[in-house]
Formats: sequence, structure tokens, C-alpha cells
Amino acid sequence: MDKSFVETYFNFEKVDWANMQQATLDTLFMTFFSMVLVVVIGLLLGLALYSLGRKQTAGANIFYNVVSIISNAFRSTPFMILMVLIIPFTTLLVGSFLGAKAAIPALVLSAAPFYARMVEIAFREVNPGVIEAAEAMGASYWEIIYKIVIPESVPALISGLTVTTISMIGYTAMAGAIGAGGLGALAWQEGFQRGNYTVTLVATVIILIIVFIIQGVGDFLAKTTDKR
Repeated sequence: MDKSFVETYFNFEKVDWANMQQATLDTLFMTFFSMVLVVVIGLLLGLALYSLGRKQTAGANIFYNVVSIISNAFRSTPFMILMVLIIPFTTLLVGSFLGAKAAIPALVLSAAPFYARMVEIAFREVNPGVIEAAEAMGASYWEIIYKIVIPESVPALISGLTVTTISMIGYTAMAGAIGAGGLGALAWQEGFQRGNYTVTLVATVIILIIVFIIQGVGDFLAKTTDKR
């Protein structure tokens, strides 16, 4: 192997491991707290889409289309553009548009609609016959939701959550490039801009390890909860 290649990518003496540890913690912080909010908002929004979609009234169709348009708008906007667009809102909310905390509003706004769609799809895949049987037995709407629809959807909800969390880690890396901190910021600023490609390599490996762990845990939980 060429010596210059080894010195470029495998010179671990150039890595500030304290900074790398802090960047990893910042990435985990952004991911965890953003996903807590994404799960709550995504479940509520997904339930609203599912509920409105089942009703055949004109009012329900209008509300469904409004919620759907808003959801699609945030879901389709490229993350870095969204992060820049909401800088005034972020500054008002957390007092700054820089740092790990400042990335959370944009992360939530971009990922929650995505997860909401997955929630809606998971709810729609529940066997209609089971729901009709419950309705025939006199079960209320909310009893059907929390006793049938949600329990039957758990494997799909976990799979959707896994995919969304992995996407969130990618978003945190992009957020780091514009001042959010974390592994993305370290890989961009210390690695690329200063030509320290070993830092970029190490940051990438750490991100991959986090992704593999999340994917493995998600797959395990989805299989464990799937009773089919």
C-alpha cells in the first residue's frame, strides 16, 4: 500500500480523541432528543392522517388534504435548506442557531412528517376484518385504536422508527456542516477543510457503528414483537 495513502487516512496521531468523543456525544444528543419529539409528533400526526383518511365526509377529506400538504411540504424540503429557512425560529426558540440544541427544531420538522407517513401506512395495514369485528362487538373508536390498531402495528412502527432514526443520523451530519456540531461538523471542519482525512475516516466509522447498532436493535425488536 502506498505510504502517502497510509499517512493521509491512517495517521491516528492527528486525531484529537477528546474532540472526537465530544462530537460523538453531540451526535447522540441530537439524535436521541430529536427522536423523542419525532415519535410523539409522528404518532399523533400519523393517527390524525389515519383517522381522517378513514372518514368519508367532505370535512374530513379537506382536513386530511391540509394535513397531508403540510406534512409533505416539510418532508420534501431538503434538510439543509429547511435548517437555514427556520434560523429565525430556531434563534427565538433556543437563543442561537449554532450548536447541537439549535439543530433539534430542524431535525424534528424534517423527520416527524416522514415518520408520520410510516405510522399512517402501518395503521392502514391492520386487517380490516379485525377492526370490523371489534366494531360489531361495540368497541369504541379509541378502544379500537389502542387495543387493536396500535398493538397490531407495533412491528411496522418499530421498523419505521429504525429507518427514521438512521435518516436522523444522516441529518445530524449535514447539520454539523453548518454549525450544529457533532461528528458531521468534525468531519467537515477538521477533516475536509484542514486536510485531516484521518478525522473524517474515524468520524465516518463511528457513524457507521452507531447506524449498525440501531439497525440491529430495531430488527431484533421488530422480529420479537411480530406475532404473525
